[in-house]
Amino acid sequence: MPLDSESAALPFLPKSLWRAGSLVWLVWLASLGLALVALLTLGAFGIYERNEALNSAQERAELLARVLEDQTTRTVENAALNLRSLGDNIALLPLSAESAGDRLQALLTQSQLGLTFIRSMAVLDLQGRVLASTTVAEVGLQIDLNRLSDLPPEGRDRLLPLLSGRGLSDLAIVGRRGDVEWSALNVVPKAGIQMLPLLRRVTGTRGQGLLLVALINPDALANYQQMAMAADEGAVLLASFGGQLLTVTGQATLLPGGSLKQHPVFRDWLPDKEHGSYIGTGALPGQQIVSFRVSRTRPLVVLVELPRETALHGWWKLNRMLAAMGLAALLLIAGTAVTVLRSQRSRERVRQALDQAHLQVASRERELRVLLKSVQELIFRTDESGVITYVNARWAALSPAPTDQAIGRRLQDVVVPADKLAVAALFDSRDRGGVRNIEVSVRGDGVADDYAAAAPTALGDGNLRRFDIAIVPLLLQGRIVGFAGSAVDVTERYVAQQRLQQQLAFTGLLLEISPLPVSMFDAKGHYVSVNQAWEDFTGRSRSKVVGRHVNLLTPPEEAVLHAEKDALLLAHGGRLRYEMQLKHQDGTHHDMLITKVLVTNEQGGVSGILCTLMDVSEFRIAERTTREARDLALEASRAKSEFIANISHELRTPLQSILGFSELGMMRGRATPKLAEMFSDVHASGQRMLALVNDLLDVSKIESSVGTFNLERADLRGLIQSVLRELNPLIEKRQLQLRLQLPEETLSARVDSQRFQQVIRNLVANAIKFSPEGGALEVRAGVTASGEVHIEVADRGPGIPPAELEQIFEAFVQSSQTKDGSGGTGLGLAICRKIVEIHSGHIHARNRSDGGAVFHIYLPGRSVGDTQLGDLQLAATLSEPQTLIAGR
Repeated sequence: MPLDSESAALPFLPKSLWRAGSLVWLVWLASLGLALVALLTLGAFGIYERNEALNSAQERAELLARVLEDQTTRTVENAALNLRSLGDNIALLPLSAESAGDRLQALLTQSQLGLTFIRSMAVLDLQGRVLASTTVAEVGLQIDLNRLSDLPPEGRDRLLPLLSGRGLSDLAIVGRRGDVEWSALNVVPKAGIQMLPLLRRVTGTRGQGLLLVALINPDALANYQQMAMAADEGAVLLASFGGQLLTVTGQATLLPGGSLKQHPVFRDWLPDKEHGSYIGTGALPGQQIVSFRVSRTRPLVVLVELPRETALHGWWKLNRMLAAMGLAALLLIAGTAVTVLRSQRSRERVRQALDQAHLQVASRERELRVLLKSVQELIFRTDESGVITYVNARWAALSPAPTDQAIGRRLQDVVVPADKLAVAALFDSRDRGGVRNIEVSVRGDGVADDYAAAAPTALGDGNLRRFDIAIVPLLLQGRIVGFAGSAVDVTERYVAQQRLQQQLAFTGLLLEISPLPVSMFDAKGHYVSVNQAWEDFTGRSRSKVVGRHVNLLTPPEEAVLHAEKDALLLAHGGRLRYEMQLKHQDGTHHDMLITKVLVTNEQGGVSGILCTLMDVSEFRIAERTTREARDLALEASRAKSEFIANISHELRTPLQSILGFSELGMMRGRATPKLAEMFSDVHASGQRMLALVNDLLDVSKIESSVGTFNLERADLRGLIQSVLRELNPLIEKRQLQLRLQLPEETLSARVDSQRFQQVIRNLVANAIKFSPEGGALEVRAGVTASGEVHIEVADRGPGIPPAELEQIFEAFVQSSQTKDGSGGTGLGLAICRKIVEIHSGHIHARNRSDGGAVFHIYLPGRSVGDTQLGDLQLAATLSEPQTLIAGR
């Protein structure tokens, strides 16, 4: 551009400046101005991001403190509720002197089910003697009540300071030194192991004072705190309101049991503030982001500390990025016109980076907002008389009425009539104590009786819901000016507890009415419980049995066997069954089937052994009767077989003469056709008679000691093909089409070759006999998925009536389809079944859907390595009179 035109574009600049090159300086001045603006912008953004990082970390610390306080309060309240329920059960349960310990023990065991944060529970009298405990070894110990100082009043509970030890045995009195009683903690201190006692004082059915003790495991609270911290650096501290450190997780080096009274929270904030946060000194070294919250119902304080440097770690990374971008901007602005263009692009990149940073901040804000919404809790405020002045959106959980209609109402107006007085007592202005807590029931529609006509219901089902309400008085110059509170829906927990109580009662009733004697004893062999059937069988009362060792009630010879079985069960677990004779209360001995199961506790250890008894005396008598009947049947069968064999041998002698003379008559009567035909008929009848005698001999040989089987491993394919070659003339004579399907691999089984071929020969001969001329004959063999050898012989004959499919395998029985003269003696299939069964196989027949019948043979297929086992199994299938000669 010419100088004149540039001066026209910028008329406010003197021409001398253009001529002296002042435009260059103007560009540098503009660049310097832009650089200053960029640096100021980056600095302001860095300061903003620093504040945002600290605020985000502070909000997270507050959220963690709120969540951990809620969990800790719920844990302690659950334990208190469990003690309250236990006290109610004790008050309702009729306890006799003999069964008091047993019933208290059962109630304790049921009460602790599912409460993993409770290490043990116990019932003490006011002198410190342990009446019952979930830890059986603690029963009968004398506890040093001085260690459980500040006992609660009647019907109330109290959370005591942290104590060293694992259970009540660590508080037991083990001796005296002069006038001073020495407890177990004085003798053997348990370093690093603490317990948090929760006590409740109740009155028994006989008016005696009782002390219910639940030992809360501080490690369970610490584990939840550790999981809530996740990967965050810092520490979570749980302390009593008096400053005693109960649990610590994270990077803090303090030990539980120490004092936090010098901590700024206890020194500067409590008791005026119940929650708050600040940036300053804490339990960890250096500057910390500290948030604390006081439990709404218990004298507990949760502190969360996050290192300030950790919170600013991401901010330092952003600062380095901003510094690099600022340096790049300065270098780009300091150039020529190209530099100016590049600086423009650099500023665009800076804006994109800023937008991304803002998006990240917005994302973190959304995450925190969602996390805050997950705390499902109703927050409200009332005046000094209990009239509601503020509620949050969670009012819908308590009532379907709009939030603005809740203002001006009393809280007791929305609960059931039975809880109105209890809710009204919460707002007693004379009581200036801390957190006040109560559980109440609310109708499903949330509308009280006097309000039902004024507002529609949301649920309309009228079901009761259970809420845990906690309020705290608001003080101004020592005077109550209102109350702040919260309500949590605990309906599911309440219903679950009611159902658990019903289920436990139902389970106990089932055990009591069971007809089988059932007993339970611990790992040391002491009876824990027995049912009514056990008492009826043994004649012993449970009050005289529970707590005693099983060996004291068992004869010595039985005790030895029981001890061996119990040791085996304890070593390997699972289930164990065995039989032995036990003495009934009437003096008779019964055959009993004893079943024992190992019972484990929640830690995986052995809790005891559950034992059931089943009287099998009648079964054993029936077995002996059946065995005697079987022996008689076998003897009768052996006599029958020997009779048939003898008769068959006697018949063969005259048959040989008849056949011989008939053959001679046929030869000599060739010149006289009528005479030759007569001798031919005699010869055919003799042959038929001889076949019948031979079949009778086969049957008798198989069933008597005369018959023997020589078993050896063979390839069944060759045996089947040999039989088919033998019968091939008959197949060709009837013009049948043979379809043979054999596998390519060896079809191996242990068989008596001649007997096996006899089975195949009978089946194929029957198929040839009943197949129509020109029809098809099918023989297939293979191996099933279970490893059995499967052989099929199929024909296209008339088939077998369905009612006779099983009868045809009986001796002297023929199918009604073949009684026209085409059948045989009726012994062939009976012989086949006996031979196959002796080979440990089975045979059956089925009709084909398109005509004909199929005979299926299944034989066990075994490898070479199980020869000896196969011999033993085959020998076991034979009756006593049979003889087996096993081949190699």
